[in-house]
Amino acid sequence: MRIGDIDIEPLFDGTGQEDASEIISRFGIPDAWRCHPESFGSDGHWEFPVGGFLVRTGDRVVLVDAGVGPVDAYGYRGGDLLVQLRSHGVAPADVTDVLFTHLHFDHIGWATVEDRVTFVNATYRAHAADWEHFVAGAHAVGAAAQKLTPLGKQLELFDGDHVVAPGIDARWAAGHTPGTTVFVLSSGSERAVLLGDVVHSTVQFGEPDWTVVWDVDPQAASAVRNRFADDAAVTGDLLVAAHLPEMRFGRIVVTDGARRFVVI
Repeated sequence: MRIGDIDIEPLFDGTGQEDASEIISRFGIPDAWRCHPESFGSDGHWEFPVGGFLVRTGDRVVLVDAGVGPVDAYGYRGGDLLVQLRSHGVAPADVTDVLFTHLHFDHIGWATVEDRVTFVNATYRAHAADWEHFVAGAHAVGAAAQKLTPLGKQLELFDGDHVVAPGIDARWAAGHTPGTTVFVLSSGSERAVLLGDVVHSTVQFGEPDWTVVWDVDPQAASAVRNRFADDAAVTGDLLVAAHLPEMRFGRIVVTDGARRFVVI
């Protein structure tokens, strides 16, 4: 995918599997997934990709999210991200920036491996609110701290919206997690929006009141998701999210007042 002068490529690390009945629902209707067997299977066996995105702009080689890492447990299998990266002619040492949309385990897996930093020349960037929630705060998750603490001085925390690099803007979108960040890529008149886990299924574009159990603030997460979808319906911006089928880009089309996601 090319947006003006910016190259964007999905990097598949592996897959995740969940029981849709336990994870995704409409507010107050837990079995709503049954209306969408095309997305969740007739038995609710929901399989989706895990990985990240390679973004090249100017002299920057940027990785947005770092997959689940070399693991095979609890329904998640990773291990392919570095192979995918090399297939695009990029070695780990070539990466200049690692941007986290948020700090859930399936987005930070290759940050370090066995306490060694994977992308040795990169600056790692995460929102301070997620760092507090997952690593430094009273209710922090030990696994995230173990994975990210070895980054040391290579880690930079940010707060709110900011410009990461020419053509890459970070927009704070709290809801799924306190520090969830959306990255907007722009060049010339074209834009693409990397949503991270603002949305987990294309169903959520069409039906505005769906949520997942991983949303720390379901109401805020829903409002953020609908805002980005409504904006994209007007602007024609390309959208992609980490767990959408084949990590493919699409646009929001509105017909008779109903939104739908159309893959390009």
